[in-house]
Amino acid sequence: MSGDSHIIEPVDLFKTRLPKRLRERALWEEEFTLDEPIVPGGHTEFKKLHTIGFDGWTISKYRQHGGETPDGEPEHIIRDMDLDGVDASVMFPNLSLFVLFTDDHELSMAHARVWNDYIAERYLPHRDRLRPTAAIPLTSIPDAVAEIERCARLGIGAILLPDIPPVPYWSPEYDPVWAAAQANGLPVFFHVATGGVKVRENVSETAVTVRGLMTSMNMGKGQLTDAMVASRTMSAGGSGASGPQGIIADLVAGGACERFPDLHFSLIEYSAGWLVSYMGFMDKLWKTGTGQDPDWWLGFWDDSRSPKEQPAMGRLFAVNSRWPHPLKPSEYVRRQIHVQFADDPTAVKARHITGLSTIMWGNDYPHAEGTFRSSADCVAENFVDVPDADRAAILGGTLAGIVGFDASRKLAPVL
Repeated sequence: MSGDSHIIEPVDLFKTRLPKRLRERALWEEEFTLDEPIVPGGHTEFKKLHTIGFDGWTISKYRQHGGETPDGEPEHIIRDMDLDGVDASVMFPNLSLFVLFTDDHELSMAHARVWNDYIAERYLPHRDRLRPTAAIPLTSIPDAVAEIERCARLGIGAILLPDIPPVPYWSPEYDPVWAAAQANGLPVFFHVATGGVKVRENVSETAVTVRGLMTSMNMGKGQLTDAMVASRTMSAGGSGASGPQGIIADLVAGGACERFPDLHFSLIEYSAGWLVSYMGFMDKLWKTGTGQDPDWWLGFWDDSRSPKEQPAMGRLFAVNSRWPHPLKPSEYVRRQIHVQFADDPTAVKARHITGLSTIMWGNDYPHAEGTFRSSADCVAENFVDVPDADRAAILGGTLAGIVGFDASRKLAPVL
């Protein structure tokens, strides 16, 4: 089962469905075909995005070697799943991710309602294999709660929130959102490269989510410098994991996991090899370590005060024993948080430390950076000598439990 797949929206979905007063600001896509490829044997079909802050963003159309071009129709998604050996998928938006979570509440909520209505109409009839996620903007908590409840009535079984929220997820103002999701049995998903779009400001500053892609593209074209190589390598060492680590820290430390113990949070397309060390360090920060002196003082001494009245002095490790929740950070992660990867053998090898339920696989259909078209090969590389029970959990068992797929059904060819 894939924990990360995408629906290619109709190019005019929002142009035709948004309230008329907003259609001039609607996201839409323009398709065009070149007479000949830019490089021999390369792409000729492209899609150009039109939306505030990303106008002109252009990508090759997704293609499938030896098969039909993916187009978002549910019957065709299922066709491609069968070819890739995938039984069931959780589905996310495609390029509309760029407009669903902006600082313009009216614009985002209007797009979200169109998206949510569309997936309910078009994809819920295929819910045995496809589980679309409802987009929930967070720029108004009452509106977010109302949309969660509306989507639950529509029968949508999961919600999608931005990885860059308007205020950090540790804030208690999100409790009504968590309560509504838990009460309706809707697991929460966060997808990479969502949120943080400021359409009310200078548009040249809005495309944060594509800057990394542009940087990689430009590095592939010209002369590499040592600084470029070091920067890209550093992203593998930790900077690329800062987003999901921040979400986990907010949810665990802010108490959302403690207050809503039945709610599951899934982080999508962040890879997962970083999780093992992060869980360890979270726990270590909240205990006095072996060899550390719990009575070690430091600060600035005030000679005008008595030794017992030194406000700028304190014990460095006193905070280590002040973790405010009954479970350790890693225990909340094992109970409620799941991180999706596509090609990350380190995450698989670390499963005995993180716990099986903390990681799950997905092919990122139909994106070029995913494993779609080659998932069987990728799974074989990632799961060398992994026992069947562990494979079953990571490749679908955990995800099935989160969203309610029937894990006992054998639908597609076995990977």
